[in-house]
Parts: sequence; C-alpha cells; structure tokens
Amino acid sequence: MKYSMCFFPWVGLAIGALEFGWFHLAVWLGFGTIFRTAVLVLIPVLVTGGIHLDGLLDTADAMSSWREKERRLEILKDSHAGAFAVIIGLCYFVICFGAASEVTRETLPVLCLAFGISRTFSALSVENFPNANPKGTAAVFGNNSLKNIVNVTMAVYLLLFLAAGVLLNPFLGILLMTAAAFVFVYHYHMALKYFGGITGDLAGFFVSLCELVMLLTIIIGNRIAGMIG
Repeated sequence: MKYSMCFFPWVGLAIGALEFGWFHLAVWLGFGTIFRTAVLVLIPVLVTGGIHLDGLLDTADAMSSWREKERRLEILKDSHAGAFAVIIGLCYFVICFGAASEVTRETLPVLCLAFGISRTFSALSVENFPNANPKGTAAVFGNNSLKNIVNVTMAVYLLLFLAAGVLLNPFLGILLMTAAAFVFVYHYHMALKYFGGITGDLAGFFVSLCELVMLLTIIIGNRIAGMIG
C-alpha cells in the first residue's frame, strides 16, 4: 500500500498501448471506422472492469439528486443505478464514440498519453484531497501510502508525459496537459463543495471525465490547427 499509487498511471500506459496497437491493427485489417471506434471506446472499460465508469454513474446520480451533502454520499454508496446514471452513461458513450471516430494516425500517439495523465492526476487527488469518507477506498489508499514519495513520483510522471506530448506534437501536447489540469482543478472544487472531499467514486468520475475532455480537446485542437495552418 505504501507505493501502490506510484504504479496507478502504468494502467493508463497499458491502455494507451492497447489503443495504439488496436488502431493500427484495425487499419491494417481494413476494418471500418465504426468497428474500429467501438473497440477504441471499449478498451478502457474492459481493461479496468468499468470501475471508473461506475464512479462516473454513481456521481451522476448523487449530483442529480440536489440533496444535502450527507445524502449525496449515501447515494454514492448505493448499488442501485438511478435514471440519471443511465442517461449520463448513454450520453458519455455517444460523445466518446463520436469523438473517437475523429482520431487519426497523427493524433493517436498524443491521445494514448491521456490515459496515463488522467491516472496521475487522480493519484494526486487521492493523496492530497480531504477524504469525504474516512473509511472509503480513497482514504485507505491515501492514508496508507508514503505521500511525499507518491507526490514526487507523480510530478515526475507529469513532466515525462508533458515532454512526450511536446515531442510528438508541441501544440497538442501542451493542450492535452492544460485540459487535464483544468479538469483537476474543477474536480477539487466540485468534490469539496458537494461532497466535503474525495471518495473512490469521485476519483473514478474524475478519470472518466478527464479522459473525455482530453479526447475532445485533441480532436478539436487538431481541427483548429488544421484550419489555421
């Protein structure tokens, strides 16, 4: 538990590698855009068992309740899925599918970094944000780790991801990291304002939201750059 969070971004690297490999395999085999995109969207869900998506849906239910803080925390722990979880889940996959269909050979390498970046920021939130549930999953990981070592490791990871992004595409690399940082700041304020701190579900919500925002940022940024160029 002392060092486990140091390896959390490695899961993102594995997902990125699978995304890269699948894209090129699908192109080589001549698969159509729809099938290629469907697998791109599902790879992160299959690798993680949907754990982050579960956090996204639970958070959607809690936020949509517009109840007091304590009730929102109870909804997060409820195993039942409400109507808003279903609605948000459907919307999430639709926009992910549409955005992923715009990924090209040029933007793919930068996109593959996004899965490691999201988990690096998520680890920082688990280590440093206040805990809304002292006995929850996030608290267990955060309280049993060596915070200084984890924080330094995450800082090094972020620098490496930024450097890799800039080497691949200076404009998109900087844009990718900026988008993730903005979502991280939003995540901090949202978690404290509506829940009093972080939970495992909120960490999953952040990973899902951050990856979607980075995906949208890459394809929109690339399109704008193409128009200007």
